[in-house]
Amino acid sequence: MSATETSLTAPTRFLAAENGVRYAYRRYGKPGGTPLVLLPRFRGDLDTWDPALLDALADERELILVNNRGVSSTSGTTPATIVEMARDLLAFIDALKLTHIDLLGFSLGGFVAQEVALIRPDLVRRLILAATGPQGGPNMHGWRKDIADAVRKDEPGAAELLYTFFKPTETSQAAGREYLGRFLARTQDRDVASSLQTRDAHYDAVCAWGVADHAKLQRLQSIRQPTFVANGDADAMIPPSLSHLMGGLIPQAQVKIYPDAGHGFLFQHHAEFAGDVNAFLSA
Repeated sequence: MSATETSLTAPTRFLAAENGVRYAYRRYGKPGGTPLVLLPRFRGDLDTWDPALLDALADERELILVNNRGVSSTSGTTPATIVEMARDLLAFIDALKLTHIDLLGFSLGGFVAQEVALIRPDLVRRLILAATGPQGGPNMHGWRKDIADAVRKDEPGAAELLYTFFKPTETSQAAGREYLGRFLARTQDRDVASSLQTRDAHYDAVCAWGVADHAKLQRLQSIRQPTFVANGDADAMIPPSLSHLMGGLIPQAQVKIYPDAGHGFLFQHHAEFAGDVNAFLSA
């Protein structure tokens, strides 16, 4: 690992874990301290993150990006439940021989991050939950039809991403187009797209996690780590009201809602969000 590597130059590495999976990951940034592990969205991979966000985070800490089992360039079959995804992520962490991490989960990755923090609380020092929601929360049982149709296309493109991740305002859409330019900037050693099997397993997991169940919300009271919960004010995939719900149930949570932004608020407000995350992790 080199501190001089960036999101555009950090090599893709592979690591075999005891569960038989060969994980694809990237590890770079400022060495020392607790590494920040980032868990991507529905159908996300190593290259669906915003390079500007990653580099701003990497200036102050070590980053570990990973594809979980069956996703993109990681071997195996993608499971269809969040708890299985969490246990697969833990197998990767164990293979790296890490005993403490900070954890950032975006969207579906936020579901997995919550489960990891509950399964192995001593592992996670601080937790960031971005554009995500709690198991059993209201209005989470799948996405509305226009959103689901867009993100579940065999090959969703720029139009679908702008429609589902950014608010339908001129400023948010312009920020989305800027993100697309950054997203495509890496040309060497680029990750492969996730498979249709991953798409279907991820959506099954999203729907199962989102079945309304008030009792499951009480699990959040067992997340004792300092937690930063964030979303855009117009997220069409996971309502920002759920961020406030999580903020009220997680004992040490703070909540921030970013203006004029949708599900991709962390790409639209990449500099501000990176600054908030770095400050939170350094507190």
